[in-house]
Amino acid sequence: MITQEPTRILAIRHGETAWNVDTRIQGHLNIPLNDTGHWQAERLGQALAGEEIAAIYASDLSRAHETALYVGRATGVAVMPELGLRERGFGDFEGKTFAEIEIALPDQAERWRKRDPSFAPAGGESLLQVQERVLATVDRLAKQHPGELIVMVGHGGVMDVLYRAATRLDLQAARTWLLGNTAVNRLLWTPEGLSLVGWSDTQHLADALLDESST
Repeated sequence: MITQEPTRILAIRHGETAWNVDTRIQGHLNIPLNDTGHWQAERLGQALAGEEIAAIYASDLSRAHETALYVGRATGVAVMPELGLRERGFGDFEGKTFAEIEIALPDQAERWRKRDPSFAPAGGESLLQVQERVLATVDRLAKQHPGELIVMVGHGGVMDVLYRAATRLDLQAARTWLLGNTAVNRLLWTPEGLSLVGWSDTQHLADALLDESST
């Protein structure tokens, strides 16, 4: 029986945006990187320049695509847009802050806060729908790269799904892990599923701060 070689994955959340700072829900809205986000993405590209990357896939939303382009320029690998790596669609929640949603839609805010897997804001996606979309996308892309290293640039909601899948945690488990902007998360994919190699590596950002403080 022939078994497929594992695919190594670098899963990365986009750089910071102004709406991240404001805790405003972005969802499928196209919000660009802010100055900090561009700086983070540039440092990310520098950190990954020596990796032998076979392919870079990124959400088509600008904040993720822009982040991926920094990696593409540093490695010479083209960035391929992938709708399956988009953030969760939040429908009517998009453009609002967490506090605004709790005031305007308290019942829906409670279901969201409790991570009700079947709850979807009007016009948006449920956690179950996002999980199905993201994992199907990862399976499809990883199967194309046996024995290779690929990059997937997405969003906080995408990273959350991947962590839960790799650690076998259900959708309602309380989050105790970080989802930092441009943090490098290392995963291994086989036909049996994902496994966790390393999570939330932000050394490229810490090194930059040390470099600046020493000049």
